[in-house]
Amino acid sequence: MEDVTAEQLNKIQKQLTERYEHKQTVFQQEDDPLVKDYVEAFWQRIVASKKFDLVSVEKLSRMVNMDTLQHSNAREIGAENIAYQTWEKLQLTPLLLSAGFTPEQAKLAATQVISRAVYPASEFKTARWIKENSAVCELTDYDMDKVTKDRLYQSALHLYKAKDALEKHLSSRTNELFDLEDKIILYDLTNTYFEGEKRNSQLAKFGRSKEKRSDARLVVLALVVNIEGFIKYSSILEGNIADCATLSAMIEKLAAHTCPGPAVVVLDAGIATEENLKLIESKGYKYLCVSRTRLKDYTYVPDRLTTLLETKSKQTIRLRSVTTEKNTDYYLEVKSPSKEKKEEGMKLQFEKRFEEELQKIHTAAPQGRNKTNR
Repeated sequence: MEDVTAEQLNKIQKQLTERYEHKQTVFQQEDDPLVKDYVEAFWQRIVASKKFDLVSVEKLSRMVNMDTLQHSNAREIGAENIAYQTWEKLQLTPLLLSAGFTPEQAKLAATQVISRAVYPASEFKTARWIKENSAVCELTDYDMDKVTKDRLYQSALHLYKAKDALEKHLSSRTNELFDLEDKIILYDLTNTYFEGEKRNSQLAKFGRSKEKRSDARLVVLALVVNIEGFIKYSSILEGNIADCATLSAMIEKLAAHTCPGPAVVVLDAGIATEENLKLIESKGYKYLCVSRTRLKDYTYVPDRLTTLLETKSKQTIRLRSVTTEKNTDYYLEVKSPSKEKKEEGMKLQFEKRFEEELQKIHTAAPQGRNKTNR
């Protein structure tokens, strides 16, 4: 081997040993062709000579013998770590401290929020999950032995007291992180019912349930989001409140939280009363909604093009600009052929059932006499 230097000999020896011990070089790859050729040639001679038990060497070279591996107190940390990094990016701990939380209360709040994000369950199940399955306390530095359902209940109440400050902070912080401008705001309502009687509740009232539960008390949930899906404002209202009566408080919060400047508020027809639309305009916003009244005697705007849109379900929607003499708002006629077919089918089905019931009445009524109730 007169054609190699001392340094090359050392490399050949090292690489042969590493291959024999099944070690791999991660950070530095050999680029000397002479060294590579000698290593490969010597290794083939070693294998051919059968002087070494390569199978036994492979077993001995394992860092961990998977056949005898045992573990105890194993805990999950993957999803918790992602949620914790999000908590840190949102800078929620400094906010809670400025809102009057003690350092320990802030750690418990972080523990609870992360746990509920990863494992949404009751306070009782959350406490048990933290103690038995999760390493979330290793991230938040909260003493796991202090976690109880009662402490989680108390922490939730503390967080709810800081609700306005949290929503305002999250609204501006998410805009900063993702470089967003809230030009379009979506506002909608829903309601949910309670299985219990809730007799002493000031919010739970009987109302019009969207889940057809007229027998149960309700609360109304109001939510404002931007088009990226980030929550701007939320509220829990009385179950019997009218949809149109909720807008005033929402507009005031919206201006304080996120959008002091011009933006378009998207809302449905149930909220879009004349008074509410005037209120939106008085605050400097624009609006987009479904008209509560059916337009009559309107004409198509001749210099506006007809627009065809395709929905996610591959249905075509046609948009045309229309105008009327009495209204100054900008109107669009929205037509969907598939929806028209569906509505026509519903109408025909209703007419058929109505005629069938009439026929039943005719068949059951005595001939030649009028059947009346007394």
